[in-house]
Amino acid sequence: MIEFHNVHKTYRVAGKDIPALHPTSLRVESGQVFGLIGHSGAGKSTLLRVLTRIYIPTSGKATIEGRVSSLIDISLGMDQESSGRENIFIRGALLGQSKKEIQKQLDEIIEFSELGQFIEMPIRTYSSGMSMRLAFAISTVLKPEILIMDEWLSVGDEHFTNKAEGRMNSLLEKTEILILASHSFDLIKKTCNRALVLQHGSVVFDGDVEAAIGCYHQL
Repeated sequence: MIEFHNVHKTYRVAGKDIPALHPTSLRVESGQVFGLIGHSGAGKSTLLRVLTRIYIPTSGKATIEGRVSSLIDISLGMDQESSGRENIFIRGALLGQSKKEIQKQLDEIIEFSELGQFIEMPIRTYSSGMSMRLAFAISTVLKPEILIMDEWLSVGDEHFTNKAEGRMNSLLEKTEILILASHSFDLIKKTCNRALVLQHGSVVFDGDVEAAIGCYHQL
């Protein structure tokens, strides 16, 4: 369960407080697939980062119950000088997993990434596609209760993208709550059963997906 009560977030810029998210109240229950819609700078990323506990609200109360996994920046924390294998433990620890938990999932992660012998090499030697495959494999091996995404992931070539989509669909089936921010209305309509529209850091609509998209077009 997610519950916001007058959650407000400001940034300090050149001695001034700039609001990124105006006081927001909402409740998301288990079983809801929640879409975030809004133009660039509308406040979607700020809201997502409060949900992932990266940002602490300036005021108000954010209650988040359940294990949260974020696919906002799946490469966050990866060390370019460390091997792929070492980065599995680094990234896994950032996602809240113990060394024992990571060890149990190690073979599955390496196999899914399709990196073969490159898993022992520093990731600075990887192509961007190889790095993305490894980061995706690590981030999606978790079984979260709340999954938070900023756009649908596109990883690697067609073969791996199809494989990744299968992994994502399997993950979604096991996730109690999905929060998805996207500029793709087709994806929002296909995936979500509720949507919120943000404009200049304020919630202007919360409810039916089709009505939310209609509201966005009227802004």
